[in-house]
Amino acid sequence: MTSKLLQKLNSLDRRWIFLAMAIAVAAPILLQVGSDETPSTPTRRLFDQVEALPEGSRILMALDFDPNSSAELSPMALAFTRHCCLRKHKVFFVTLWGTALPMIDTTIKNVIQTEFGSGDHPYRYGEDYVNLGYLAGEAVAINQLTSDIRKARSQDVQGNTLDGLPIMNGVTSLKDMQLIINTSGGFPGAKEWVQYAGTPHGIPLAAGCTGVQSTQMFPYYPDQLIGLVTGIRGANEYETMLAAKAPVPYAEMRMRPASLRGGPQRWAHRLMIALIVLGNGIHFANRYSRRAN
Repeated sequence: MTSKLLQKLNSLDRRWIFLAMAIAVAAPILLQVGSDETPSTPTRRLFDQVEALPEGSRILMALDFDPNSSAELSPMALAFTRHCCLRKHKVFFVTLWGTALPMIDTTIKNVIQTEFGSGDHPYRYGEDYVNLGYLAGEAVAINQLTSDIRKARSQDVQGNTLDGLPIMNGVTSLKDMQLIINTSGGFPGAKEWVQYAGTPHGIPLAAGCTGVQSTQMFPYYPDQLIGLVTGIRGANEYETMLAAKAPVPYAEMRMRPASLRGGPQRWAHRLMIALIVLGNGIHFANRYSRRAN
């Protein structure tokens, strides 16, 4: 570095750094610039499992999170549901959290009703999907589902008796599900589904969880959990695979909330790395200049 450039960098107003960081975060948001993530093995294993199941397979979609963790978990719940609908699976929604009912409603509205509610083979309530709603009792509720669903829940959230819904024909317990996908924000969640459904009854189970919870769940992968999607990055990975499977419309960034949130994060990280390199460069240049003098 020349002496003049070094002097300018040493006297640089830190507000320029704050401005640069604001631009790095705001520009991708305003320009809808997302980021693709290379799928990790735990995420790919869940994706491949949904792909491998024959059309019309029964999948329990357990959404155990509330608005506090929806920013991290809602994108993966949307991605899981989209993938199941693309494969024409039967989807059974349920939750162990009373505060998660709006999360189920939002997922159904934004994916099933909006994207798959029309066309040649529209998804119909009671035939292709059902909302069993909230089950109280935590682990006890899971045990009831594994023995007899109708003892745990005799009606759906709309008040329909389960025996009157075509989707429930031949379904007596969780053992009739080909896969359970749990989106977990804490307790009760993925750990309880592993302990009381997946492991004791041999029901295929996969999970999506927050980044904080992932350290508790990785010991269960890959034996008890066939797949594990972690945090906003994991949701981004799943969206990347969905975009490759169905570029129209899922390659569009408006359909990829996790990818859109990854864009500002990626550019902010790049700026931080650049600033660290620059700061170290200035430090060594100053030390060399003092020795030279």
